[in-house]
Amino acid sequence: MQITIRRINTDDVPVLARIARETFYDTFTGTCTEADMQEFLDQYFNEQKLGDEVSNPDNLYFFAEVDGTPAAYLQFMEDYSGFPLMRKWKALELKRIYVLKEFHGRGIAQQLMDFILGHAHENKYEVVWLGVWEHNLRAQKFYEKYGFVNSGYTHDFPIGNTPQTDNWFWKFL
Repeated sequence: MQITIRRINTDDVPVLARIARETFYDTFTGTCTEADMQEFLDQYFNEQKLGDEVSNPDNLYFFAEVDGTPAAYLQFMEDYSGFPLMRKWKALELKRIYVLKEFHGRGIAQQLMDFILGHAHENKYEVVWLGVWEHNLRAQKFYEKYGFVNSGYTHDFPIGNTPQTDNWFWKFL
């Protein structure tokens, strides 16, 4: 099995939209109503919105491909809008890291995490930060393995009308 990481371009948006919708659904199904889930997927993971994001050169999207087939994706950028406290440092936000469930346990998420942390070091970021759902203990353990810690700060992350809370995790480099 060969895993490669490559930058996503606008031609990849239909595949990205499919993977984004599927992985988000698989991760959060059952945590909100089906109507709220579908509304969220339609609003945030449609091809137009993702195409606009991919077209922004500051918004970095990458596929992890297994033998040439997209199996996961990563999104990150220097963005302080969600957590203004981060303006104190040169900070990189890990916005999304999702792996299709049939590829779980193959080291893909680890390679994506190594990739973003390498990018952060090469570009002299002081901290990498992310939001993780307060009840997603699997993801929290994954991030903690890489030295991320719960900052003690939270933010609302509703899915439709279903209130949810994310914890801000950070890793100082």
